[in-house]
Amino acid sequence: MRALLLCSLLAALACQGRGPRPFSGEGLAGPAVVPPLAKPELVLTATDGTRYDLQRDTEGVVTLLFFGYTSCPDRCPIQLANIAAALKRMDPARAERIRTVFVTVDPRRDTPGRIRAYLDHFDRRFVGLTGDSASIAYAFTQLRLGHPMPPDPVAGDSGTYTINHNVAVFAFTPDNLAHVAYLSGFTPDQWLHDLTLLADGS
Repeated sequence: MRALLLCSLLAALACQGRGPRPFSGEGLAGPAVVPPLAKPELVLTATDGTRYDLQRDTEGVVTLLFFGYTSCPDRCPIQLANIAAALKRMDPARAERIRTVFVTVDPRRDTPGRIRAYLDHFDRRFVGLTGDSASIAYAFTQLRLGHPMPPDPVAGDSGTYTINHNVAVFAFTPDNLAHVAYLSGFTPDQWLHDLTLLADGS
């Protein structure tokens, strides 16, 4: 009986050891999200035309979730370029534990091909998603971001427009919670520092 109980206890401990480590956040430069936000229920279409379930397809990895659009003139490309620069400098094994997911807030203009070409300019590993506006807006609601603003044409140039949207990058750890959100202004060095800690299970 004692042997059976010991085996059961060891099995239980082994199962616990396979789960996500508790998040500490120690040493991170990024601002904490308190309370942490759950990874949104979001099913959209990837740039290769396949169905992408955010919760299922990013299970067990650090997930950087960013909402933007390909015609964004400044803050979107700066965020993506800085993340890409940090990932390229990381140890490949650590970089494999990080997934960057870009969701367009302009699905009417941002076709899958356009998103793929845009993201490949930064890093071919970046995941690009598009879909119906209602699903994207629901993800905004789950993350307490309100709603993405409709396109605002620039006066005198019918081909130019802006979309007022949040540029925060939410970092979801393997427990499927966003404990950190990165606003614009983080340098590649700061990203490298935090992503290394996050990949190591901070």
